[in-house]
Amino acid sequence: MAELTREVVIGASPATIFPFLVDPEQHIRWMGTEAELDARAGGAYRVLVGGRHPSAGEFVEVVPDERVVFSFGWDEPGHPIPAGSTEIEITLIPDGDKTRVRLVHRGLPDDAVSDHTDGWDHYLDRLAVAVGGEDPGPDIVPGEA
Repeated sequence: MAELTREVVIGASPATIFPFLVDPEQHIRWMGTEAELDARAGGAYRVLVGGRHPSAGEFVEVVPDERVVFSFGWDEPGHPIPAGSTEIEITLIPDGDKTRVRLVHRGLPDDAVSDHTDGWDHYLDRLAVAVGGEDPGPDIVPGEA
């Protein structure tokens, strides 16, 4: 199993970014067309990515304005990364008047790292746009336009 780490610096405070990670209405501004988020340990994490791919897991840890950790996978029959089989940790690190958003995705099959790296780069860029108050456009999974 593999791990990938991605980072983006966003011109906003952790308190401004945090709702985009835990509030369904804010979450779908950057990732997903539908979201069911119960942001507490043991609460549901379900996001329909790109309007076509149901992801599912549960929150493991939620520290307001600092970090969220949740299990993650794809809720599709026969998918090699089943629902809840990997773990994502998103940490908000203050950096002056900006925030470094660090995403670590653990437990990925080795052959899935490249696709998920491209996906997370795409979605972290969309997060930066949405946090900045702009519309990143409809959620379309990279390579599926």
